Amino acid sequence: MSRVGESPIIVPEGVKVQIEGNTFTVEGPKGKLTRKIPSEIKVELREPPPEGGVPPKAAKEIIIKRPSSEKPHKSLHGLSRSLLANMIKGVSEGFFKSLEIIGMGYKANLKGDKLMLSLGFSHPIEFSIPKGIEIKVEKGTQIIVSGGDKGLVGETASNIRALKPPEPYKGKGIRYKGEYIKRKVGKAAVTGPVGT
Repeated sequence: MSRVGESPIIVPEGVKVQIEGNTFTVEGPKGKLTRKIPSEIKVELREPPPEGGVPPKAAKEIIIKRPSSEKPHKSLHGLSRSLLANMIKGVSEGFFKSLEIIGMGYKANLKGDKLMLSLGFSHPIEFSIPKGIEIKVEKGTQIIVSGGDKGLVGETASNIRALKPPEPYKGKGIRYKGEYIKRKVGKAAVTGPVGT
């Protein structure tokens, strides 16, 4: 992970970065995120060199430093760099996860700040949309979860999927777009000698 940590993070135009002690805050078009980083890791914000292939829209870059080459510090170095890079990308571009609903009569729609899901139960399921998350429903069966916090986007998508995970016989339920579901053969499809 140490090689990951050594790579500088380019700050795109329109993103504000603030470092106070071990608290790192970024603000951009997609929102504002704050995270505390380990006290052993030092984060510096500096102007990029005039040469060296820096993208023209970049105004600044973030450098992450570790106190030593010991294994715990190397791990924290790479982890901190990845988390901060995801924060920069989140407030500038955002993250998204796509889900699809499979099943006769299964559908979803939005009602205010809630996602309403009909999943074959006796009543529709209400899913409260977390703050900082945006959900879109297309064609009643396609759900797009987006936001600036990569972890929250993934957690929200996972919680929606958990409401009706795809079953292995007909594949009905909620799955990630493109997810492969290993199917099982039903009893009716099993053939062979009877009563030997």
